Amino acid sequence: MRKICIFLVITFQLACFSQNKEVLYNFTAIPQSLLVNPGADVSYKYYFGIPLLSGVSANLGSSSFSAYDLFANNGVDFNDKVRNIINKSSSNDKTQINQQLELFSGGFRIGGEKSNTYISFGAYQEFDFLLYMPKDLAVLALDGNQNHIGKSFNLADLNLRAEVLSVFHIGLHKKMSEKLVLGGRAKIYSSGANATSTKNSGFIYTGQNIGTPNIYNQVISSNLELKTSGISSFTKDEYDGNIAKDIANNTFFNGSLGLGLDAGLTYYFKENLQFTASIVDFGFITHTKDIETLTYKGQYTYNGVNPNFDTTDDPENVFDEFDKAIPRDTLYNKYTTWRPVKFYSSIQYSFGESRFGDDCNCKGSVKRKYMNAVGGQLFIMSMPREPFVAVTAFYQRSIFEKLDVKATYTFDAYSHTNIGLGLSGTIGKFNIYALVDNVFEYKDVSKANSIAFQFGLNFIFPDSKD
Repeated sequence: MRKICIFLVITFQLACFSQNKEVLYNFTAIPQSLLVNPGADVSYKYYFGIPLLSGVSANLGSSSFSAYDLFANNGVDFNDKVRNIINKSSSNDKTQINQQLELFSGGFRIGGEKSNTYISFGAYQEFDFLLYMPKDLAVLALDGNQNHIGKSFNLADLNLRAEVLSVFHIGLHKKMSEKLVLGGRAKIYSSGANATSTKNSGFIYTGQNIGTPNIYNQVISSNLELKTSGISSFTKDEYDGNIAKDIANNTFFNGSLGLGLDAGLTYYFKENLQFTASIVDFGFITHTKDIETLTYKGQYTYNGVNPNFDTTDDPENVFDEFDKAIPRDTLYNKYTTWRPVKFYSSIQYSFGESRFGDDCNCKGSVKRKYMNAVGGQLFIMSMPREPFVAVTAFYQRSIFEKLDVKATYTFDAYSHTNIGLGLSGTIGKFNIYALVDNVFEYKDVSKANSIAFQFGLNFIFPDSKD
């Protein structure tokens, strides 16, 4: 059991990153920038993404160590590596996996040639996992309590959330004037599988009476709860289906439903000085399908000689007492979860008038076109304990008329040396883009603390007036 706990802790910690898409944000040569700001200044007659290839993204990383720290062939014992990793981590270290796959997407202008109103729509699949490092539980699993007499192990360190869902969305985007662009997006969430355990409390304490070194006082106070939907049927003995296929079916056709909203704007103080802001995934899911809540609530106290659980010392009575004191209960009540809300904002200064032709302006229809832009971005995401915050500086340039590049430097809790690059090019009506974070880490991925990428393929048909 101890080895299983250690394996799970390390596996989860190896895959963590935020959902910040700092390279994509306000990179308006890419239609998918509307997903992180529905009020982005994007102009087109219509566009559509190639199904399953218009938006593919994944974020992987670690907040406190790399794969090299764990698997390097440096003569250090593996158990010592694990112990070093756990010891240097804290219960505030966050671990996260986020993956998205755009199923289809498109957009078009409504209201005639002179209209500045656009509709965009689409659907994507998302997997989201969040875990706070269970520091006390990891130490207990690794060392046991023998060397920690008098220490209280905090069960509130157990804090996790995981979900597979699909999102169907439709957005409205309108240029109100030469200075202001507004946009909004409505979403329907369909959750295929969810596991949530974010409101735990309790402790495990082992004390020793003064003058009686072999007499122990052990207290376990537990208030643990795990809520699940779309999962419990797979744990039944009679289940004989295909888990992956059934989760996919639940995600798209039979999931628990919820609603969400995105909103955003772009405002020009001057023709070359721009402000943007957006809020993404302000929404909830009500879990009603295949729901099950497991609880372990109660208090167990043991006083006496430390029991020896082997064949010569039958622990049956001890286990019976523990089960009575902290019973496992199963409830079947529906519950509601809130999506992690994300806030973006940026300030951008553009300079260097473009000398390119005027047959396409996928980056927004302003009076002048600029070849260069510099600025800063702010990202904040809600989390169970405290918000995740990232600050980004960027430089963007139009190399050719239909070839744009963006470079970013991001400072956040996971990395202080995160350099990102994005490239978007259009040949005729065909658009291809690729975005990468932490580019310097790719020289040796095993030593990387975080890796993120996104790419996609679209067809863009610009306004005839652009």
